Amino acid sequence: MAKTASPRARARNLVGSLVDALRAEIADGTFEPGDKLPSEARLTERFGVSRTVVREAIAGLRADGLVAPRQGAGVFVLEPPEVTTPFHLADYERISSVIEMLELRVAVEMEAASLAAVRRSPQQEEAIFEAAALLPRHAKEGRPTKEADLAFHLAVADATNNPRFREFLEVLGLSMIPRAALTIGDAPSPPDYIDLLSAEHSSIAEAISAGDSEAARGAAQAHLRNSMARYREYIRR
Repeated sequence: MAKTASPRARARNLVGSLVDALRAEIADGTFEPGDKLPSEARLTERFGVSRTVVREAIAGLRADGLVAPRQGAGVFVLEPPEVTTPFHLADYERISSVIEMLELRVAVEMEAASLAAVRRSPQQEEAIFEAAALLPRHAKEGRPTKEADLAFHLAVADATNNPRFREFLEVLGLSMIPRAALTIGDAPSPPDYIDLLSAEHSSIAEAISAGDSEAARGAAQAHLRNSMARYREYIRR
């Protein structure tokens, strides 16, 4: 029997959904800088949520720097904040930059795999195995595989049930995939390379499925250290 979400969890989901909806309307120009957002009462009626949910959603938008209240006038849309990245992404022109990115991923993804082994839900476990199957399938079909590789690591991050892991990997994006630096455009990776990656992904997935946090940590470490070794070997050639 599926576990029923707690009232607090349902409220968080409602707040998150409303934040996403309003953020999207600000992004697409429905509400432009200087525009006043609808009143609490109108937002409550439009989205079918309580005033508490509306207030928490507005607080979330304020925290993101998207809106600000004016005393006695309402809540107004601000100019979008300047988007900056917390650090430099991998520079493919520098071998050291790619190695640095992989070393960072070792530290983060070892812990992600370990947490996923003890926190994953059945649905998240299934998603990990589905993502692991994408890589060889895409390779067999002659399709690009970098996105499938990223999808596997995002599925593991989701299974930590700590959204910061996914957020971190999404900031890195495809720059975290070392073979993005080794191929031009959507050129396919060699079959033996794909076989190695698939086997390593499977080892991580199996350890998470078994609930073995130490094995999952070790499999993630081996995978990323092997990626560093493969990258270094490719450069030497």
